[in-house]
Amino acid sequence: MEYRTFGRTGHEVSVLGFGAMNLPNVPLEQAKAALNYALDQGINYIDTAAGYRNSEEIIGESISQRRDEYFLATKTNKRDYKTAKEEIDRSLIRMKTDYVDLLQIHYVNYTKDFNQAMGDEGAYEAALEAKREGKVRFIGITGHRPELLAQWISNGHFDQVLFHLNLPQPFALDALIPKATEMNMAKVAMKPLSGGFVQPVRKAIRYPYSQDIHTIISGMVSVDEVKENLAAVSTPVDDEERISLEQLARAMGTHDCRRCNYCSCPVGIPIPDVMISSKVRDTLGLLPRGKKFYETNRDKITACLTYEPCREKPECEPKCPYHLPMQSVIQAAAGYDAG
Repeated sequence: MEYRTFGRTGHEVSVLGFGAMNLPNVPLEQAKAALNYALDQGINYIDTAAGYRNSEEIIGESISQRRDEYFLATKTNKRDYKTAKEEIDRSLIRMKTDYVDLLQIHYVNYTKDFNQAMGDEGAYEAALEAKREGKVRFIGITGHRPELLAQWISNGHFDQVLFHLNLPQPFALDALIPKATEMNMAKVAMKPLSGGFVQPVRKAIRYPYSQDIHTIISGMVSVDEVKENLAAVSTPVDDEERISLEQLARAMGTHDCRRCNYCSCPVGIPIPDVMISSKVRDTLGLLPRGKKFYETNRDKITACLTYEPCREKPECEPKCPYHLPMQSVIQAAAGYDAG
């Protein structure tokens, strides 16, 4: 296992981290086996969040007795002091620990959310208080708007930043990663498979592995998935492979969707998933989860062809900060055969 110094925290973290968001989808014994196998293999970065259903409880039940073996990161999506403080304390109870190594202000995509969290009686105040009390060691921020995150971390208030970095979403390379590097911050790349769409897994993971980040959190749910992810980082990426992966990422990133979720669809289409997976589908093909996504959402996607209020002017597109042609991409996806 390769380890990298986690920015100014000074900790040595495994380049592959364990993302626990999907553990509530599997039986507890399977989750326990995956977590313990990951620790046995040298993975020492565990990522979860208060908002990931009972993920924190699973961690507490599965590996709290091995607490000194891993760097534990969780998140609060509360914006005010009172509820964030309550959530931090609840997270400690759930994970059966006295402290978390990293507490992140979660899913900050709007300026108003950032201002609220950082203002008087905001969530950041609760995080600072928890740090003074020894309940939190470091404070970070997560979000889906890399250009805004680059601005927000420049105030020096955060030790770490969590962002998308995968083949169809290379956008953090432009401003965010350079700014975080300049500030010696801990850099964590999430969703290497872009939510379960990108294949092959090895190629998907080796792209962020080749970049200037410290750890990649992958949402693993079984021993086999841990083995598959470990295999992807078992050998260094040479210059030739890195250049090839970067060229592929530039081509796949032309959809320009950041998953900021500003858009919404009147017929319930998960627009970012369609925007991103359309490019993945046409370039590499989809993982089984991606095919299932199209099977599950077939009727909604097809409804975009005939939904009368959007015929003259689609309701989704004016909400997009990147001015993307979402309607045409979705309507083209209506012709995709997932079989």
